Amino acid sequence: MRKLTYLQKPIAVFGLSFLLFMSPFMGQAEASSSDSVKISETATSLKGIRYVYGGTSKSGFDCSGFVQFVFKQHGINLSRTSSGMYATGTKVAKSDLTVGDLVFFNTGGKGVSHVGIYIGDGKFAHASSSKGVKVDKLNDPHYWGKRYVGAKRITGVTEVASK
Repeated sequence: MRKLTYLQKPIAVFGLSFLLFMSPFMGQAEASSSDSVKISETATSLKGIRYVYGGTSKSGFDCSGFVQFVFKQHGINLSRTSSGMYATGTKVAKSDLTVGDLVFFNTGGKGVSHVGIYIGDGKFAHASSSKGVKVDKLNDPHYWGKRYVGAKRITGVTEVASK
């Protein structure tokens, strides 16, 4: 049996320690990706449900009620308002959006007033006051592109305090 040299043993111990330390996080990253896809699927499955101001159920949604409902289906509690949701999570650059990120808009002239769920391919699902739950292009030059404020990543969070 060959003996390990002076440096091989510490390197082997460090490598094994690193793998043991990182393995739970590697699995969590995969789960987060899977959760994001499930969130997107839930969001798009609700297309066509009518808009109701203050609505939080399948009988009708407003934008934040829709987002809150979708995330709650996956065990994630969010604030009730779009501005409350914007105050939570981790800021994400538009170029780094991933499926399941929340996207925010200023539709009323002051701060954040609308929220949706990024579903990939430059599109987001949201509850529109004119058409109910639908999918739109994030960079629509006629409306959404001009009103984009920012994005937040919530995926993987088990609970976010209500504001």
